[in-house]
Amino acid sequence: MGTGIARSLLRGGHHLTVYNRTAQKAEALRSSGARVAASVSEACRQDIVFTMVADDAALQSVVCGEQGVLASLGKGSIHVSLSTISVALADRLGEDHEQRGQGFVSAPVFGRPEAAEAGRLAVVAAGREEYVSRCKPLFSAMGPKLLVVGAQPSLANTVKLAGNFLIANVLESLAEAIAFARKSGVDARALMDFLTTTLFDAPVYKIYGNLIVEGKHNQVGFALPLGLKDVRLVLEAAGAKNVPMPVASLVHDRLLTALARGHANQDWSVLGRIAAEDAGLQPAG
Repeated sequence: MGTGIARSLLRGGHHLTVYNRTAQKAEALRSSGARVAASVSEACRQDIVFTMVADDAALQSVVCGEQGVLASLGKGSIHVSLSTISVALADRLGEDHEQRGQGFVSAPVFGRPEAAEAGRLAVVAAGREEYVSRCKPLFSAMGPKLLVVGAQPSLANTVKLAGNFLIANVLESLAEAIAFARKSGVDARALMDFLTTTLFDAPVYKIYGNLIVEGKHNQVGFALPLGLKDVRLVLEAAGAKNVPMPVASLVHDRLLTALARGHANQDWSVLGRIAAEDAGLQPAG
């Protein structure tokens, strides 16, 4: 995701310095016009710094410490977190940056890697108005859709987690429906073509329906462990607000089942395989 976002920013004419803990990934962007930094600290010599990492632990590893974002970013500069992280961490980062006179904007994105590469992501942003306004030209390069949800950064993470929860529900319901259709003798491809051009004419149904029907779970746009992490974060955040989410608990266990069956390196659409196996069917593909 980070590589695709970087290329979209460069295409938009923005000057970009990149850093990746895997150096070759950063080097791959040099030919596109990016400057490559040797450290997090060096990458923070800018007015606006983006981070895009897998989870809370990864973000804390690049933000905290003597050479991290917090210690290296200048006063008045802005840290924009594009990652799907916990509501609690977003709140804490907002406070930490505020104490240092730095800005913090939480701006998680919706879309798979191909959308990041094409500049077609949807961005959800939250933070102080002056900080979000300074970032808007950069968000425009990332995609055509921007939702600003408020001044508290963690509100954007709440929206992102709610959205990913809904995607996880779509995956499980598609997986079950397709398994039911296949075992009943209905052609799964014909079913999905019909449904996604009538009642469920939306990208999430089309993309994931096709992946499940064709069994293309090795085309990893969003890895299974990340999906499991996000549903866990939903349950944690909902629990903190005393909001029961029984469907989230069910989907969490389905993702955990897929992980237990050895699918850690596959796309989270592998839920389609789990439903097929549970129905006594051969996996698709």
